[in-house]
Amino acid sequence: MSERTATLAESQTEMTELLLPNDTNNLGRALGGAVLHWMDICGAIAAMRFCNRQCVTASMDHVDFIGPIDLGEVAVMEAYVFNVGQTSIDVKVDVHAENPKTDERRKTTTSFLTFVALDDDGTPTPVPRLVCETDAEKELRAEAVAARADQLESVIERMEE
Repeated sequence: MSERTATLAESQTEMTELLLPNDTNNLGRALGGAVLHWMDICGAIAAMRFCNRQCVTASMDHVDFIGPIDLGEVAVMEAYVFNVGQTSIDVKVDVHAENPKTDERRKTTTSFLTFVALDDDGTPTPVPRLVCETDAEKELRAEAVAARADQLESVIERMEE
């Protein structure tokens, strides 16, 4: 990890996509692959904002689609860095569906992605130390750490069944 620091707030990213027919299944709902693609892009932007470097996806944790995004709705992806390693950056990405006619918003999925920062030669490079300057940032980080632990525990339980 470098001596440089960056804040959780510096990484916060929101991205929106209008769900059009090209990204829907035969039920008029978002294709899972399209949602994963948007999550990956939003997460990568958060990681790059955090470290001011090119970042590549190393992993995406388990993803459960808990609700659909319907044709004509807006997919809202929100991401932020919640943990770092030597060259890796952990990002939480939440996805909501928003009905633009009613302003109704509902959660559709969450996942945790890990990115690796690269130098100009494409070699993994140290990332800044994460700093949470406000109570709100500290709370977001703590929630993400706990949620990731819960999600991993749930996956292990499913595998043992």
